[in-house]
Amino acid sequence: MTLRYRSTRGQAPSLDFEGVLLAGLAKDGGLYLPEALPAFSAAELSAMRGMSYTELATTVISPFVEGSIDRDTLSQLVEASYRDFRHQAVAPLLQLDHDQWLLELFHGPTLAFKDFALQLLGRLLDHVLTRRGEKVVIMGATSGDTGSAAIEGCRHCEHVDIFILYPDGRVSDVQRRQMTTVPGGNIHNLAIRGNFDDCQALVKASFVADAFLPEGRSLVAVNSINWARIMAQIVYYFYAAFALGGPDRPVNFSVPTGNFGDIYAGYLAHRMGLPINNLVIATNRNDVLHRMLTTGTYARQPIEASLSPSMDISISSNFERLLFDLYDGNATQVAQLMNDFSRGQIQLAEGVLGKAQALFTSARVSDEETCDEIRYMWQRTGQLMDPHTAIGTRAARLCSRAGEGPMVTLSTAHPAKFPAAVAKAETDQIPQLPAHLADLFDREERFDTLDNDIAAIHAFMAEKCL
Repeated sequence: MTLRYRSTRGQAPSLDFEGVLLAGLAKDGGLYLPEALPAFSAAELSAMRGMSYTELATTVISPFVEGSIDRDTLSQLVEASYRDFRHQAVAPLLQLDHDQWLLELFHGPTLAFKDFALQLLGRLLDHVLTRRGEKVVIMGATSGDTGSAAIEGCRHCEHVDIFILYPDGRVSDVQRRQMTTVPGGNIHNLAIRGNFDDCQALVKASFVADAFLPEGRSLVAVNSINWARIMAQIVYYFYAAFALGGPDRPVNFSVPTGNFGDIYAGYLAHRMGLPINNLVIATNRNDVLHRMLTTGTYARQPIEASLSPSMDISISSNFERLLFDLYDGNATQVAQLMNDFSRGQIQLAEGVLGKAQALFTSARVSDEETCDEIRYMWQRTGQLMDPHTAIGTRAARLCSRAGEGPMVTLSTAHPAKFPAAVAKAETDQIPQLPAHLADLFDREERFDTLDNDIAAIHAFMAEKCL
């Protein structure tokens, strides 16, 4: 039986997984969701304990691709995706304190959690496009980590041209160089004069009107608006929970959060049957989601540059997917809410906010507190953390509730990606890049700097795709 996907705004046709993989954003501006979310029984969950990461990934992902990719093929793609991760466990757990744990998600090729989804996404695309004999254009916006992970995951695919938009001067030097030093005539890095929200808006607008591309080409999304990204990230919530006694006892997660994709994957794991008591939305000074959860007001605000640039976001795209559930699948209402939000802000109904607060808690962590946390964790545990992870561990302690079971903070990036932030924490430690990136600052950069002008960007892309 083929699983179908529908748009959160209700005005786009339903698609199978292959269609959703290639579509990314729905034509009505909405995001795709399964018409029926797969769920696992207690017996099925218990049977998953002890599986390797790749075995578990195949088991969890298989229902989402049913009718498009057979299980044996999926297993091969999964195995290839995680073969080169630098830790045998793929996503190892580390104990920080009593019932406080760290899930290390930075052992992939670009040292960030985005590798979990984008290594698989690249192989899924290659598989589907080879069979169809088609070429596509990948277009993505990044606040730092998605771009390099997308390029690394898709650069060997013969059927794609890759365009990554990032805010000029607003990503770390390591993050920028991980994108701009990758050779390849099909790879194009665009430094946009603006912020991440500007880049994200350009990508979304391009998906609604992609007539600027040469005939026969279409856009594919690599941002977490693409369902395949979310699907792959669900797996490590199951993996961590099973390592800590699940499903026999519930587990809690603290997630450094910007675009809401990573923590939304945890929400889906919960809905699929994994016992989770508390999902902590850990935010920096750009605290749109913390304000939403504590006041019910979801409001845009000017982005302020911070020590945790991957979270410098004020429009959290995947929150729309949660809204769809909070409003009981009422696509018309979601479409109206998002239209209202585009003009400034929306207010969640009291009952809707209560449903969100039943599972989610949140905390806001300033730059000063982030530095304090990096230093505190180094002194207490000997673990050097990047600023995003430090926000997660700080929020974990602030939001932990007695008797709820272990709290797992998602460690989303290697500290060597953010040496300036680590230096501000005054730990006297200089995080070193792994051997495969040791010469990163000696490599030649290739990028183009463009204005925040959709016509100019479309003209550039059309020329490069010829």
